[in-house]
Amino acid sequence: MQWPLLYFDMQEIDLSNIAINKLLLPLLIEKKLEADVLRLDQINPLVSGNKWFKLRYYLATAKQENKKTIVTFGGAWSNHILATAAACQLEGLKSIGIIRGEEAANLSPTLLRAKEAGMQLVFISREDYSIKKIPEQLNNYDYYFITEGGYGIPGADGAATILDYCEKEKYTHICCAAGTGTMTAGLIKAALPQQQVISISVLKNNMMLEQDVKSLLNGTENSFQLFHDYHFGGYAKHQPALLEFMNSFYLQVKIPSDFVYTGKLFFAISDLIRNNFFIEGSKLLLIHSGGLQGNASLKKGTLIF
Repeated sequence: MQWPLLYFDMQEIDLSNIAINKLLLPLLIEKKLEADVLRLDQINPLVSGNKWFKLRYYLATAKQENKKTIVTFGGAWSNHILATAAACQLEGLKSIGIIRGEEAANLSPTLLRAKEAGMQLVFISREDYSIKKIPEQLNNYDYYFITEGGYGIPGADGAATILDYCEKEKYTHICCAAGTGTMTAGLIKAALPQQQVISISVLKNNMMLEQDVKSLLNGTENSFQLFHDYHFGGYAKHQPALLEFMNSFYLQVKIPSDFVYTGKLFFAISDLIRNNFFIEGSKLLLIHSGGLQGNASLKKGTLIF
């Protein structure tokens, strides 16, 4: 999907747009499985997918504390940065993004859209970013800070409400992609004891992910499993096999995906199904966490949607 650089008027977040699409694939029939996709990507073009759920309690707290400006962190193609900018505009808040790396001569479409939504961009070196150093001019008591990707207890608690938009008791497995692990933790919190959360890491060698997830669980012991073999080179990396799969998946089920998160999720689950990871009769729920705007970095025509 190729997005225009200049966006249209800001749209309200519409949770009534969340749909559940049943996957009718020969592989599922062959393995005697069922699978649905929870279409969070349809709630808003910019505050897409799981991003609003992770932000909702942070923004509510900021408003309760009478904070007028939200500050958060992200890279040049960060879904979180764009979602925060758009959500703040909708909530009547100012926003500042601390961006990893030096300012490029030509900003990414993501950062251009964030600016259009009113976000002030502050660029810091990768070294300073790695320790989340806050520029001196942003040390302001009146600012409300949100960690990168919305990581934290409020983010996980917000993500837990994702499962309010389906009949979660129907499913044996709840499947998602993971960056910071915030959504994974939320889904684990909301899952029923007999269910298992399957999480696909999109980062290479992110072996701290399990601990990051557990630190958000507040003692919740529901079953989950992380997979680290479907990153296709690392965060925001891709390989021809992934892009070919995304096009093929769209042709079969008419569901668009992105190469950073959901494409890797759908590929991984398909591979696990093919290799008999799930027992017969399992019913899977796949969380479409949005992020389609990231595809704008691909050469035009790479994807068919």
